[in-house]
Amino acid sequence: MEPMEILARGAVELLTPAELAAKLKKGKPLRVKLGLDPTIADLHLGHTVVMQKLRQFQDLGHRVIFLIGDYTARIGDPSGQVKARPRLTEKEVTQNAKTYLDQAYKILNKKKTEVRRNSEWLNKAKSMEIVELAGHYNVARMMEREDFKKRLGEGSQITVQEFLYPLLQGYDSVALKADVELGGSDQKFNLAVARDIQRAYGQEPEVILTMPLLLGTDGVKKMSKSYGNYIGITEPPKEIFGKVMGLSDDLMVHYYELLTEENLETVKAMHPKEAKVRLGKILVERFYSEQEALRAAQEFESVFAKKEKPSDINELELKTTAEGLGLVEILATSGLAPSKTEARRLIGQSAVRVDDERVADAEKKLAKGKKYLLQVGKRKFLKIYVR
Repeated sequence: MEPMEILARGAVELLTPAELAAKLKKGKPLRVKLGLDPTIADLHLGHTVVMQKLRQFQDLGHRVIFLIGDYTARIGDPSGQVKARPRLTEKEVTQNAKTYLDQAYKILNKKKTEVRRNSEWLNKAKSMEIVELAGHYNVARMMEREDFKKRLGEGSQITVQEFLYPLLQGYDSVALKADVELGGSDQKFNLAVARDIQRAYGQEPEVILTMPLLLGTDGVKKMSKSYGNYIGITEPPKEIFGKVMGLSDDLMVHYYELLTEENLETVKAMHPKEAKVRLGKILVERFYSEQEALRAAQEFESVFAKKEKPSDINELELKTTAEGLGLVEILATSGLAPSKTEARRLIGQSAVRVDDERVADAEKKLAKGKKYLLQVGKRKFLKIYVR
């Protein structure tokens, strides 16, 4: 495959192929930028779609810049938002950014990655420099973006602060002298602004390459932690594998297309279960190891196909009063459910078992001085000793 074919494969849009071909023809390594705002602590498979494309640029000898948007994260990206994002504190952004690099290096080559933070130049920007930057873009063009038009039509608030976001992101490309910038398809407007900002500052505009958005495990919305339809790349191997096995057949092919370089015709010719097992192994091996991938597959087979219990069930000891401890509280405290509200919902859906018996009563208490085996859904098990 020629470099242009490799880089264009799977992209939603390449703006423009002729510009990229001209940049490649110069024979010099390109400066390829990917910016991520650390708005959450952990990355999921949806983030990795564009990271894999970034890795392809690395493998072809180009200079990859992984930009942590620690400044822009405090403003908030308006892309796809029906209202202004709540502002993150500097402390929240710093905490989230700490985990990003370790996770990114599961895909990127650390030795070939230049890590930057846009606070390096934006913290130093004087007010008149921001005013000058704002003078390089037209309000009418800003209002062409779909999310702003929709909010304006609905009478929802649009703040001037939100106008600044794409301008500052565009200035990142000026500061880094980017030749190429990658992003999800929902980032097209922001990336296009960067091209205009670079022209305004006398630079050759970057090529933009957008990648598809990965659907979540529900097969309806894009993968997002806020929707609860995600597969986190730091989740335990058996969780990653189990979630893959729960995908619909059509969604499984979608994941193969965006997350692997496997031949799709070969995948479609496989039995769906065989294809899901292979996909689960590919992903677990990518983020952990081949050994963990095999263990996760064996665990899944023994638990779900043979109806056996996992071999490595964690144990937890909890204190209580003479009245016992409420099941809802136990589920939330132990991490089997993210909150008490979710614990009640799971019980209402008959998704909770205590000692192999389904529980329908959200007020159920577990008696003091006894051991219990809790199960939530098909994959979560925990041994509890209430004392």
